[in-house]
Amino acid sequence: MRNYENLVIVKPTLTAEEIQANISAIEEVITSNGGEIAARDAMGMRKLAYPLGKNERGYFHVIYYSVEPSAISEIERRFRINEELLRFVTIKYDTNREVTAWNQLVQKAQKKATQPAGEAKVEEVVIPAALEETEEEE
Repeated sequence: MRNYENLVIVKPTLTAEEIQANISAIEEVITSNGGEIAARDAMGMRKLAYPLGKNERGYFHVIYYSVEPSAISEIERRFRINEELLRFVTIKYDTNREVTAWNQLVQKAQKKATQPAGEAKVEEVVIPAALEETEEEE
């Protein structure tokens, strides 16, 4: 199984319940195709860089999961059919460096999900050892 990330943008004209129902449907598509969801990151309503149709805003949601590569075409096909999605992008994490970055993103999303809403966010920047070596050589 390979690691993937999906960013989906849901129409802003939906109610909060409809948005959550759409997110649940998206996650169901992934799990019904044999995927295991590692983490979720609800980024909330954001302004788009440019209007998509008549929408200038969208609800952003990121899903980190593992699934067999053969299932990706079916997952993306189901995303294309869903008229409530403005856009989606699937990112594959393949190399060891990418998988390490995926694991860090999953941990960060899990911390964000468990962190109380009022608590201040302090992020720690982690520089991989491979990058530290190249900076020292210069």
